[in-house]
Amino acid sequence: MPFVQGEVISHAQMSVEEGTHLQRGMNYQLASGRNVFLMSVRKGAPYQDAVEDDGRVLIYEGHDAPRRQGGPDPKTVDQPEFYPGGSLTQNGLFKEAAARYSVNGPTAEEIRVYEKIKQGIWVFNGTFELQDCWQESSHGRSVFKFRLELLNDVRSPQSSRSTFREFSPGRLIPPAIKLEVWDRDQGQCVDCGNSDNLHFDHIIPYSKGGSSLTATNIQLLCARHNLSKSARII
Repeated sequence: MPFVQGEVISHAQMSVEEGTHLQRGMNYQLASGRNVFLMSVRKGAPYQDAVEDDGRVLIYEGHDAPRRQGGPDPKTVDQPEFYPGGSLTQNGLFKEAAARYSVNGPTAEEIRVYEKIKQGIWVFNGTFELQDCWQESSHGRSVFKFRLELLNDVRSPQSSRSTFREFSPGRLIPPAIKLEVWDRDQGQCVDCGNSDNLHFDHIIPYSKGGSSLTATNIQLLCARHNLSKSARII
């Protein structure tokens, strides 16, 4: 079964789903044909990602040059668009993809986004469209920024671009809220105490006026109780 937005997973599960051992933060056109971003806004995270517009927009920071023995600290040099040999880095590949959308629209590259919230704990944040890219100054160097907007509805990874689209359950829950809920609910389903197959669930659905911005409207549910609850909501 494909992941659903808000599902808690391991790195191994994520890698199996995407068909490769994910190590890079930015992954353009994997063997599966998908694009994947890995993000983290935890304290001490290496990049400055941000969630905006009530959870509909993700601003994702590009990635640094690789660290080389005897070379400069990657945090002190501009994020690269090209490798020394002239080929495009992941920054460059996604910059070109954003430029194609800007010129050609309305078709945008779709990016599946996973977020690390704790060591060994990841959440599928959903499928986003890459809508813009720019470069800005940060602490004396140039960094890439990518604007992604959450799809109103998401496709099954196995479906084609023209087939049925499933409704997306709501907005992206801010990372700080996820952490607060995870700690409050002790990493287990609030209904049965199960610690497997967990989901971040909106108590009052976003479509019915519930908020993604407060921990009081978010809880952890196992898959069984999440489905049971969904069946009761008309």
